[in-house]
Amino acid sequence: MKELEYPFDASYILSKKKKIKKVLLEEKNNFIEKKIAILGGSTTSNIKLILELFLLNYGIKPCFYESEYNQYYEDAVFPNKELEEFVPDIIYVYTTNRNITNYPVMSDDEDSIDKLLKQEIEKFTNIWTILTEKYACPIIQNNFEMPFYRIMGNKDASDIHGKVNFVSRLNMEFYKYAQTHKDFYICDINWISADYGLKEWSDPFYYHMYKYALNVNAIPYLSFNVANIIKSIFGKNKKGFVLDLDNTLWGGVIGDDGVDNIILGPEESEGQVYSEFQRYIKEHKQIGVILNVNSKNDYENAISGLKHPDSELFVDDFISIKANWDPKDKNFSDIANELNLLPESLVFIDDNPAERHIVTEQLKDVSAPEIGEVQNYIQNIDRNGYFEVTTLSKDDMKRNEMYKENAKRAQLQASFSNYGEYLKSLEMKGIIKSFESIYIARIAQLTNKSNQFNLTTKRYTPSAIEASMNDDNYITLYGKLIDKFGDNGVVSVVIGHVIDDICHIDLWIMSCRVLKRDMEFAMMDTLVHRCQNYGIKQIKGYYYPTAKNNMVRQFYALQGFNKIFEDEKGNTEWIYNIPEEYKNKNKFIIVEE
Repeated sequence: MKELEYPFDASYILSKKKKIKKVLLEEKNNFIEKKIAILGGSTTSNIKLILELFLLNYGIKPCFYESEYNQYYEDAVFPNKELEEFVPDIIYVYTTNRNITNYPVMSDDEDSIDKLLKQEIEKFTNIWTILTEKYACPIIQNNFEMPFYRIMGNKDASDIHGKVNFVSRLNMEFYKYAQTHKDFYICDINWISADYGLKEWSDPFYYHMYKYALNVNAIPYLSFNVANIIKSIFGKNKKGFVLDLDNTLWGGVIGDDGVDNIILGPEESEGQVYSEFQRYIKEHKQIGVILNVNSKNDYENAISGLKHPDSELFVDDFISIKANWDPKDKNFSDIANELNLLPESLVFIDDNPAERHIVTEQLKDVSAPEIGEVQNYIQNIDRNGYFEVTTLSKDDMKRNEMYKENAKRAQLQASFSNYGEYLKSLEMKGIIKSFESIYIARIAQLTNKSNQFNLTTKRYTPSAIEASMNDDNYITLYGKLIDKFGDNGVVSVVIGHVIDDICHIDLWIMSCRVLKRDMEFAMMDTLVHRCQNYGIKQIKGYYYPTAKNNMVRQFYALQGFNKIFEDEKGNTEWIYNIPEEYKNKNKFIIVEE
């Protein structure tokens, strides 16, 4: 919904929240449902209501537990039957600098101030430890915004007695905890409040009148950021950019002006802004965001712009370049198909509002932000949080390389008339093993990102992955696929729950970039062998349909399962009786088990 994309009208969202919610519930479908507990250090009612809107817009339907006013500590550390029965999927600890118990005073010595700091940290680490042990779910914790006044002025930041100094030290301790504990995420209200304007954010009127620790009009900005963390945890991030060229990556129209006359580079102020924007876009490759071009242009004109001596982006930075005179919605769809991605996984960046409108009208759920003038491009894209990072694996950082390798595979495939001969030529090697600690983050990430090849649509946090890995009642498998073009990384995951002599498949997923390469058969072979080692006689599979996973509707049938149940919604159950003499189905991958 455009009203919920940055830059948004906060007052409109606050005043029309019931109307917006109704529209979202009518327009959206196939929500994933999540239970979210908000433990607040001040009033949180509107934070919850606005957070719900942003989550619904991301396809997440929340159910909330909300603590009583300023009961965050009591709800966390003492027995709480209501919260325990709620069984949250995520806990958001909403605290602010008004929840800091004691600040230093000028008469305190260094040891006394260190003791105060330690007491505050121990209060919060006690909360986090108890919540983790009791609920084993992700925790989102606010850091602290800066105080809205400084007794010592600028020295408040450097002197150990200053509130600014004390808050900064507390924040650093929070960050250290986040760096060493999985499933723990910081909501950076220190940055959000600075971006909004600390004076307005911390307006005391709202605290003393309503016990809101922030300006009510700032609530949508806070809730939006919390929603971005949650959607990232549950695999709702975007995966790449699709970028226009003329007046987007450079100023001017290259077909008219020629490469020498486009506005780019250090010679003039506007050219510097375009260069900065190109650098911003290119930085995204470091976190695995893939870059593509969709331009109404002759191809040679398009790539000549990317060869401009001051260009920060080059042809090799892009996975797919569509530069032609086809409608942009067609090019956009073609790019998504080539990448084996759904169109809504990609963000469309174009200075032309008409082109943005056409693409978003024809391809529902595609985001195409209003980027404004060139000096506002970065702000308007960045504040949307399309690529919010909660985990970052080695596979993420290699993603652009992996997609380029896939393009080489596609070129090779085109040269073969026999698909089996093509698969042989790839010289594929599979590594299929039980879950290992080093891959927990990537496995959890894959469970949350895969939509098309996800049979049960279950999503797992790193803690849940680790729990299944350490439970003897579970069979866990991850699969990596390597070929002569490179390493695809972890591309498939299976979790089986063993009850008596039946293995129930809780999860079976695979990355679409390795479809039809026998990896699904290699995983099946290894699963069967593992079951045989356990003395398991049957494997039971489940398929729960969504709008996106129809491609695997008959997956179990292809693996030799028999369907034993189907309801009116298309949910199916399948059984596989393991033969004593099992013949491997995989023909083209050499598997290391």
